[in-house]
Amino acid sequence: MPTDSLPRLSDAHVSFFETFGYLGFPGLLADCIGEIADEFEALWASRGGGHNGQAHDGTARSCIVPFIDQRERLSALLDDPRILAIANSLLGEDFNYMGSDGNYYVGDTAWHSDGWHPEIRHIKIALYLDPLTRDTGCLRVIPGSHLIGDRYADQLQAQVRKSESLWGIHGRDVLVFNHNTKHAAFGGSTHRRMFTINLCQRYPEDKLDDLRVYISGASRFWLDRVYGLAMVGTAGSDRMRHLEQVMANDGHLAELSQKARLEMKEPSRG
Repeated sequence: MPTDSLPRLSDAHVSFFETFGYLGFPGLLADCIGEIADEFEALWASRGGGHNGQAHDGTARSCIVPFIDQRERLSALLDDPRILAIANSLLGEDFNYMGSDGNYYVGDTAWHSDGWHPEIRHIKIALYLDPLTRDTGCLRVIPGSHLIGDRYADQLQAQVRKSESLWGIHGRDVLVFNHNTKHAAFGGSTHRRMFTINLCQRYPEDKLDDLRVYISGASRFWLDRVYGLAMVGTAGSDRMRHLEQVMANDGHLAELSQKARLEMKEPSRG
């Protein structure tokens, strides 16, 4: 496909993201959000309504990983021109799909970054399925906190886990933000529905070891491969372009996941 025919964000959108580290797209998928919500609920129902087959009881966050990979319709979001416009513009046409998670969130989520990547840009596309306000669990961000090497952003990175004592801050649609961007949510209910699509720039050959280290983090979810069967099994050639680099570098994951399973089963020593 010629580059000039690929879906794109406006220059203003890209400039805003570069400066502040996030973008909001209210109603971006309004024409199909009901179908997406139905798929969300069907996936949770297929897993017993909660994490590891245990129904979500509202006492702690429940999470399924990978998420969109397990349903053909949700996997197809990676082919949607509106999602591609975001990814192509912020990461390049050869971006990587890095996985997803589906969540029922509970209560507050403290200030944090999802990563601290100095070279390769990682972004999260978060889809919220319930109306939220500043007092009921909507996403909050600290604009500009993604800029590694910037005095302001680096100071935030050093102090963010002490936000209440240092700053006096307890902290109380479709959103896109840089993994480095500090974000949080406060005052939410016990059943806030949200799922994510994580993407990044393609890693250059001399950084593939860094990619494999990043992939290794999926072992905590006991995954033998990063992607689910529906994601790979229904992928056309265009989608495969965004899967191939991770698939070529996740062969070590099964061994790490097996080790994680064994460590979980071993009695603690102390």
